[in-house]
Amino acid sequence: MTGISTYKVLIVDDHAHNLYTLRTLIEKHLEALVLEASSGREAIDLTLEHRDIDLIILDVQMPEMDGFQTASLLKLRKRTRDIPIIFLTAAFKSEEFQQRGYAVGAVDYLLKPIDDDLLINKISTYFRLIEKERSLNRALEQKVAERTAELEQARQYLENIVTHMGEALLVLDPEGIIKTTNPMACRMLDYADEDLKGLSIGDVFEEGEDAEAGAFMGTWLEALIRTGALEKIEARFIAKDGTRVPILFSRTALKDAQGRITDIICIAKDMSGYVRANDEASDENSYGVEKNHQGIERA
Repeated sequence: MTGISTYKVLIVDDHAHNLYTLRTLIEKHLEALVLEASSGREAIDLTLEHRDIDLIILDVQMPEMDGFQTASLLKLRKRTRDIPIIFLTAAFKSEEFQQRGYAVGAVDYLLKPIDDDLLINKISTYFRLIEKERSLNRALEQKVAERTAELEQARQYLENIVTHMGEALLVLDPEGIIKTTNPMACRMLDYADEDLKGLSIGDVFEEGEDAEAGAFMGTWLEALIRTGALEKIEARFIAKDGTRVPILFSRTALKDAQGRITDIICIAKDMSGYVRANDEASDENSYGVEKNHQGIERA
C-alpha cells in the first residue's frame, strides 16, 4: 500500500459498528478514501459535497429512507446517476428484493454476513473498471488537446497569411454583403475593419464603366455558379473619400454540399503603379510619334 488514496468510496449504514468494520476492511486492502454516512439523507448530502465519489456501498435496511429509496434518488440526479452502487443487506435476501435492487440501479446485491475476500474482490473489480475508464478519458482528452492545438496553430498560420498578404481580401455573403476583410483591404479603401463589414460590395467596387456593383451582382452569381471562379478582371475600388483605385480582381465561390453558394471570396491587387507606368509609357510614345511627325514635315 502506498498510502495514496486513488479512489473515493461512500459507505452508508445506520449502524456505527458496521461502518467501522467496513471502513477498516477497505482501508486495509485498498488505496481508497472512505466517506461515511449513517442515513440515506446524509449520503445524498455527501454526494453533493464530494463530486468525485467513485463507488457507493449502501445498506438496504435503514430507517426513514431505506437503501432502495436512497439509490432511486441518486439515480435521478445527473451527477450521481452513474456512480456504481453495491447493496448490502442482512434482511432483504429474497429474489424479489434482489431484483428490486438491480431495478433501482445497483451493480451488485450482496447478502450479509459478507465474505471479506468476496467484498474486496468486488470493490477491486469496480476500481479496475474505473481506472480503465479514466485511462480512456485521459487518452481522449490528450487527443482532443493535441487536435485543438493543431487547429489553433493552423488558424494562426492562416490568419498570419491573410493579415500580411499583399492583396486585399473581401469575403461576401451571396447577397454581396461584406462579412470579412483583411488589413490590406482596409488600407486600400481607407475604411476601418468594422466599418467595412456590413457594406454592400457595390459601395466600394465598380467594374468597367458601371457605376454600381449591385447592378451586376446577379451576373456575378450566375457566372460563379457555372464556373466557381472569375479571375483577373480589371475594375476599381471606391475608397472612402470617393477616390477610384484601379485593381485586378478575382472572385471565387464557396459552395455547400447542395451546390449553393455560401461565400464569395474576392481578392484585389492594387494596380495604381502599373496604371501610372503605362500612362507614362503612352505619353512617351505619343511624344515620340509627334516629334517624328514634326521632323517629317520640316523635311
